Amino acid sequence: MSAAPSQKDAHIAALGAVMAGRDDVWCLDSDVGGYRTTLGERFPDRYRDFGIAEATMIGAAGGLAATGQMPFAHSLAGFAAVRAFEQLKLDVVAPGLPVRVVATHSGLSAGHYGSSHHVCEDVAALRALPGLTVLTPADAVSTGLLVAALADHPGPAYLRLGRKAVPPVYPRDAVLRIGEAVRLAPGDDVTVLASGPVPVQVALAAHRALAADGVGAGVLDVHTVAPLDTAAVVDAAVRSRLLVTVEDHSTVGGLGSAVAETVAELAPCRVVRAGVTSPPAGGVGGHEELLSRVGVSAASLATTIRGALARH
Repeated sequence: MSAAPSQKDAHIAALGAVMAGRDDVWCLDSDVGGYRTTLGERFPDRYRDFGIAEATMIGAAGGLAATGQMPFAHSLAGFAAVRAFEQLKLDVVAPGLPVRVVATHSGLSAGHYGSSHHVCEDVAALRALPGLTVLTPADAVSTGLLVAALADHPGPAYLRLGRKAVPPVYPRDAVLRIGEAVRLAPGDDVTVLASGPVPVQVALAAHRALAADGVGAGVLDVHTVAPLDTAAVVDAAVRSRLLVTVEDHSTVGGLGSAVAETVAELAPCRVVRAGVTSPPAGGVGGHEELLSRVGVSAASLATTIRGALARH
C-alpha cells in the first residue's frame, strides 16, 4: 500500500531509542522475527528470545517488572492475547506491573495464514482487564509516538499492530497522548470513530467519498481503546446525527461496544458498528480483501452511512 515503514519497523526504531536512553528497558521476543537481528544485537544483555513459549515469556515479563524493570514483550496478537491470557491477567495486570505487550499481525492482517491467525477477539478480552491500557496506532508515525509515550506510562499496556505498511496519517512532528482521540477529518453529519491502520484508511476514504455528496463525515482516530476517550465520544455524540465505528476486530467487545456503552450512559446517540461479524468467507486472503468480505471497506462504509442517515 505504501513505501512507508511498517508499524513493526517503526516500533523497533522507537524501542531502540528508548533502550538506548534507559538501562531498565528490556526486549523479550517469542521468535517473531526482526527483533533478534536489531534490538538483540544492539542490547544483548537486555534481550531474550523465548521461542514459541508465549505464556512463559509473559510470566517472565511480570517477574522482570516486579524487580523494577520495564519489559516490552513481543508476539503475534493471537498468541499474546489468547494463549498467554492467564499469565497476562494474573502475573501482569493484577499486580499492575509495567509490562508492555506488543502484538503484531492483529485482526485479519495475517489472513494469508488462515483462521488460526485471525485475531478478532483480543481487544474484547483485554478491555475486561481493569487497568490495562490498550493501544491501536494508525500508522508508523503514531506507533513510534505511542512507544515513546509508553516509556513513562504507568501500569501495563497492550500495543496492537498490523502486519504491513499503510500510507502515513500523521506528520512526523505530530503530538499524541495516550487516552486522547485525534480528529483527522472534519464533518458533523456523522462522526466515524476508527481504530487501527486499515480501519483509519477506510474511514478517511469514506470521508472523501461522502464529501462529494455533501455529507460531512468527521473522522476520529481512537488510538486508545482502553481507557476510552469518553469526552471525545460524548462530544461526537452531541454534535453528530450518527456515530459509526470501524475496526479490524469483532463488533462485539471492541471499539464499537466501548462507544455504544459510553453513549448509552452519557449521551444517547445511534451507533452503527462496522467490523468483523462472522468469519470471512473462504478464510484465507489478503488483509483488505478479508475485511472487504465482512463489509469493512470505504465503499461499503459510505453506503452504510448514506442509508443510516436517510433513515435517521
